[in-house]
Amino acid sequence: MNAHEIRRKYLEYFQQNGHKQIPRALLVPYNDPTTLFTGSGMQPLIPYLLGEPHQDGLRLVNSQTCLRAMDIEDVGDNRHTTFFEMLGNWSLGDYFKKEQIRWFFSFLVDEVGLDPAKIYVTCFIGDDKAGIPRDDEAAQIWQELFKEKGIDAKIAAIGSQKDGDTRGIKPGERIFFYDDNENWWSRGGGLDKTPIGDPCGPDSEVFYDFGEQNHAEGYGEPHPASDSGRFIEIGNQVFMQYKRTDSGFEPLAAPNVDFGGGLERIAAAAIDSPDVFKISLMWPIVEKLQNLSGKSYESHTAAMRVIADHLRAATFLAVDGVKPSNKEQGYVMRRLMRRAIRFAFELGVEQNFMEEVVPVITGLYIEDYPEMNEKRQEVIDTLVREEKAFRQTLRKGIHQFGKLTEGGLTGKEVFMLHDTYGFPAELSVEEAYKNEVTVSANWQAEFDALMQEQRERSQTAAKGTFKGGLGGQQLIHKKYHTATHLMYQALRDVLGDHVVQNGSNITEERLRFDFSHPEKVTREQLDEVEKIVNAQIQNDLQVSWAEYPTAEATGPLGALGQFGDRYGDTVKVYSMKDAKSPKDERPFSFEICGGPHVDHTLQLAEDDKHFKILKEESSSAGIRRIKAVLA
Repeated sequence: MNAHEIRRKYLEYFQQNGHKQIPRALLVPYNDPTTLFTGSGMQPLIPYLLGEPHQDGLRLVNSQTCLRAMDIEDVGDNRHTTFFEMLGNWSLGDYFKKEQIRWFFSFLVDEVGLDPAKIYVTCFIGDDKAGIPRDDEAAQIWQELFKEKGIDAKIAAIGSQKDGDTRGIKPGERIFFYDDNENWWSRGGGLDKTPIGDPCGPDSEVFYDFGEQNHAEGYGEPHPASDSGRFIEIGNQVFMQYKRTDSGFEPLAAPNVDFGGGLERIAAAAIDSPDVFKISLMWPIVEKLQNLSGKSYESHTAAMRVIADHLRAATFLAVDGVKPSNKEQGYVMRRLMRRAIRFAFELGVEQNFMEEVVPVITGLYIEDYPEMNEKRQEVIDTLVREEKAFRQTLRKGIHQFGKLTEGGLTGKEVFMLHDTYGFPAELSVEEAYKNEVTVSANWQAEFDALMQEQRERSQTAAKGTFKGGLGGQQLIHKKYHTATHLMYQALRDVLGDHVVQNGSNITEERLRFDFSHPEKVTREQLDEVEKIVNAQIQNDLQVSWAEYPTAEATGPLGALGQFGDRYGDTVKVYSMKDAKSPKDERPFSFEICGGPHVDHTLQLAEDDKHFKILKEESSSAGIRRIKAVLA
């Protein structure tokens, strides 16, 4: 079964078990201040896992496209990718461990056809100090399921990953207990890092064994939680059954299930190959690169993996409305594309690169993601333009080469040319020899050290970003979220109905709003927007929501939304309306949204605060950006 078939079978299987399929969320999250990208399947479901009712019921399923930019430097091995799909299903206070574990095991073995003898699982070992018992319930369910397949699954208490590296696996062991660093889910991480007031709980991870030959040296003894390459995680079942309070961990009245499984990794297991780049969603890209370059995957493995991954990511970012730029999501997109182009140099592919490769990628997804077909040419045009612009940057770098290397070429200059102009390190050295510039004998070590510093800075910057967490639920976030709705309508009132939301980001300090508009917004226009918003705040509009059929909400009712958003059969629409106005009078703001909001707009004026636009600027071609505060 290939990756395309696995995705469809998964969605069908869980729909047959009472789940409602929901559309994927955009790669750029809506009003999540904690991250640049949607990095997990559960991220868009956070409000509902916290208890807010979902319009599609208690059982949900989808395949969510995800992007994790912090993994960018790891791409090149056989399993790391920045872009991936997460198969997900959720129980919002409905079923729990028995149903979830059985369904996923049955899906892997009976539907996908994986050999149960190659499946290994982990559970939470418990913590006496925190009053959390060992998750024997999950382990016993797994034991019963393996027994049904004729496998006597022995249970082992490991503890930490380091303990596993020393101990390894004993004959017959298949179910392993690990500590909270491995098998506990919370927004902060382990037990001690679980924020007060948050739901949390044990998880049960599922691994596929690719065989002893894939256990790399230097990792100690093999075991599921090792990073050696023999065992690869293909799914994680989070059982949110506790809530942390000031006095400890208390059971939740209605526990939730959050499941996420990597489509690419399950597909790799289905073909019994630890190389995810050989699956049906990746290999056609590699084949195209082999044809273009005349080089083989075996001789240029890392370069082809980087290109295949990065261009998949850039293609989906373009589908979801991101444009290459020097800021935030656009910067990451630009970086991905430029890394792909640099690695293409290694293959000897230097012309019409995007025009040749991107259509292969869009072709892989057109059938399952209609938006890919709708925006196919726009996506290709966007990526081709960026490639041409980058080649111009490379030419500028060549002109600057002489100035930068007057005193010779050291690792510092190689890094600067790489970081500023996109020069592959080897290209800088080749240019130096060509132009007769004492190339430093230790340039490589100097360059590697500077690259490592940059990676550490990126990792530091990533700390505190979304890790499957619960950001943006404080009162100040709700106020800024509500203010964003008011500003959206005010912009349409002042500038015209062509204004459509193109993105939003909220922190505790400000709101940021991207919208379609062909020219700079004048200060006079911004003042008028401020005036309207502050007037509606003082009008103390009542904030309420209701569910509508999607066709009705987006059609005759005229509810506003965000560019590119995709919806299920029903949507939640928030209204902001004067409570004293006639019942049939249209609300000032009527917008499709998932929340959170305040109850009435005068709350935004607490502590004598007013809405103020700080800055208006270009975000990308045809898109303007506003930053505003309540001050």
